[in-house]
Amino acid sequence: MTERPLSGLDAVERGPLPSDPSAPAAPAPVEGQSDHPSVAALASRFGPAVQGHRLMAGDQTVVWIAPEKSLEILTWLKDDPAQQYDMMSDVTGVDYGSGRPIEVVYQMFSTVHKRALRLRCRLPLEALEIDSVAGLWHSANWLEREVYDLFGVTFKGHPDLRRILMPFDYAEGHPLRKDFPLRGRFSRAEQTRRALAQDVERFYGSQELAHGGPPQQVPARTEPEAEG
Repeated sequence: MTERPLSGLDAVERGPLPSDPSAPAAPAPVEGQSDHPSVAALASRFGPAVQGHRLMAGDQTVVWIAPEKSLEILTWLKDDPAQQYDMMSDVTGVDYGSGRPIEVVYQMFSTVHKRALRLRCRLPLEALEIDSVAGLWHSANWLEREVYDLFGVTFKGHPDLRRILMPFDYAEGHPLRKDFPLRGRFSRAEQTRRALAQDVERFYGSQELAHGGPPQQVPARTEPEAEG
C-alpha cells in the first residue's frame, strides 16, 4: 500500500515538536566597548544592572538590562538630554521554550539624536512581571497589553491591563508561548461551543450597545426631471 504524501495539516495534527534544550536561549550578550554612545553611558550610570550588549543585524545595538531596574533605566533614557529616546516603536516578547526565560523587548528611537536602541529583559517563568512604561510612552499601552495577552507577562502599574486580541475570558492560555498547542488547549468541539455561546454584552458596555443597531438606510438618489 502506497503511503500518501505528508501535508502541512499533518504537522498541525501531530502538534508542536519539543524545543532543543541544547540550543542557545538567545544571542548571548557580550561585554566591552561599543560604538553606540548610549551603551557606555548606560554602563557608567547603572553598573551591573546593564548585563551586556551585542550588535545584531549589522546595525542594531541590543542591550540586556536587569528587569527590576527597567523602569528606572527607561525613564533615564527618555529624559536625559544626551539620550532623549522620545519614541517607543515596539514592545514585544520572545519565548525560547524548554523552560527558558521569556524576554520583554523594547525598541526605541531618538528623533533628537537620530539613533535607535533595543533593550531586552529576561523574565523567569515563575516571575513574569515587569514595570509598565505606558506612563512614559503612550504607544506602550496597547503594546504591553498585547504582550500580556499573548505571552502572559504582567506589567505592573499599567492603567488598563487586559487582553487586547483574544476574548477577555479566553481560558486557553497565551497563544505565543512555546508550550501552547497548535490547535489550542480545548477540543475543536469545545472551542466551537464557546464561540457560539459568546454574548456581545461581555465585550461592550450598555452605552456602546445603545449606539448599535442596524445601519440606517440611505435614500436612493432620484434624478431631477427634465424641464419641458
